[in-house]
Amino acid sequence: MKLGREVSLAHGATILDPEVGNRLNTESSDAEGQSTDEPSRPKRRIRYAGRNPRRFDDKYKELDSGKYDVDVAKVIARGQTPAGTHRPIMVSEILQTLRPMPGESVIDCTLGFGGHAATLLAAIQPGGRLIGLDNDPIEITKTESRLRSLGHPSESLLIRRINFSGILQIVAAESPEGVDMILADLGISSMQIDNPSRGFTFKADGPLDMRMNPDRGQPASKLLSKLDDQSLAELMVANSDEPDATLLAQAILKSHHQREIQTTFALVAVIRKTIGLKKNAGPDNATNAVRRVFQTLRIAVNDEFGALDMLLKGLPACLKPGGRVAILTFHSGEDRRVKNAFRLGLSNSEYSTISERVTCPSMEEQRSNPRSSSAKLRFATRSCLS
Repeated sequence: MKLGREVSLAHGATILDPEVGNRLNTESSDAEGQSTDEPSRPKRRIRYAGRNPRRFDDKYKELDSGKYDVDVAKVIARGQTPAGTHRPIMVSEILQTLRPMPGESVIDCTLGFGGHAATLLAAIQPGGRLIGLDNDPIEITKTESRLRSLGHPSESLLIRRINFSGILQIVAAESPEGVDMILADLGISSMQIDNPSRGFTFKADGPLDMRMNPDRGQPASKLLSKLDDQSLAELMVANSDEPDATLLAQAILKSHHQREIQTTFALVAVIRKTIGLKKNAGPDNATNAVRRVFQTLRIAVNDEFGALDMLLKGLPACLKPGGRVAILTFHSGEDRRVKNAFRLGLSNSEYSTISERVTCPSMEEQRSNPRSSSAKLRFATRSCLS
């Protein structure tokens, strides 16, 4: 069955009659041999790959929330985080803990997507100022633009690209008298987790990198080349309480020395194979081991515990008398450090009050945002005596 009637042209080409079929673009030459190209149609946008595409780059609707806000709302309604975004955790609990007031100053040590910062910035207006810190050169510019679009006075927001371990120098330069509040959300941002090119996720293949700041330090693949079995096993115990640390360390480094592990999926394959050889080991055992090994390497690559220890040590000197600090942790290694630092500060009168127990996300928040489920919130108040 023909779709249209062919029509002969003077120069010999044919097209389909547009009145009865689809017209074809043709390229032909006139009598003098000159090209007379018909304007080409704009390239069609790649269609949304299925209802719930899995590849990060295919999620163009989620990555353009301003244009596809209805689609983004559907993703959130499913209890998921739209690609390229981050959902702030325990916002109301943090506000209750820090009690921000107009005119006050606050440091957000982990600016991320800016969700907590946007809420705090609004709460301290008029007259307040928020200093946002982040070490990620990829996200910080986008977040600053997002926060400045909220319409607050330009002087109310100061953004600095720096690891929070340098908080003392920031306070010395920007607020020598100290600040009223400090917030540190120690969780890795969803923008970093979900983007395979950053190497944080084991759910998609990408370079085994894991650096918060890709401009500095060494990727996880290079770190493996510098470790021996014992050192890697010790890191797994210290960073993620891995029960099969020795077994996994030996298997990973044996494979790495045979052929360098350069991608996330290559590392996942070694871990799953190793755990799979254990008696009575199931899929969940392997998946949990993968999570813990990735956490181990991410913490080591970014020296997260070293940076946290420096932050905790400098916190009292950064707060005004009566100032408040709130810290969100996401695994036991972080929480132990925060708990012990707050207890030490209470015993030496640097803090007047600390949280007796952790505050966890409500069940409603955990259902709507499963990534919040491991969060723990602790707080402390600077003593007015020291």
